[in-house]
Amino acid sequence: MEVPYAIVKCKSRLGMLVHKKTASVLCVTSVKNEDKLEFSKILEGIKANFNDKYEENCKKWGGGLMSPKSEAKTKAREILLAKEAAQRMS
Repeated sequence: MEVPYAIVKCKSRLGMLVHKKTASVLCVTSVKNEDKLEFSKILEGIKANFNDKYEENCKKWGGGLMSPKSEAKTKAREILLAKEAAQRMS
């Protein structure tokens, strides 16, 4: 959906923006005209560091290697599907 987001280290940093002690979430709905240039620079940095690097930051577990048990199940499933396809063809 291309909604820019950023992860901030602590709730107190967000709280400073809204003049509170802490804030857990912040959503910007409007920006003053005099602040739009500075906000657009911040927005570009957020998009570059978070939105565009989403796939890089996702954890990849196992390196694509399956255990022997999982390989056997996959092979059995493939054989079953091949048999069903052969029965449909004949």
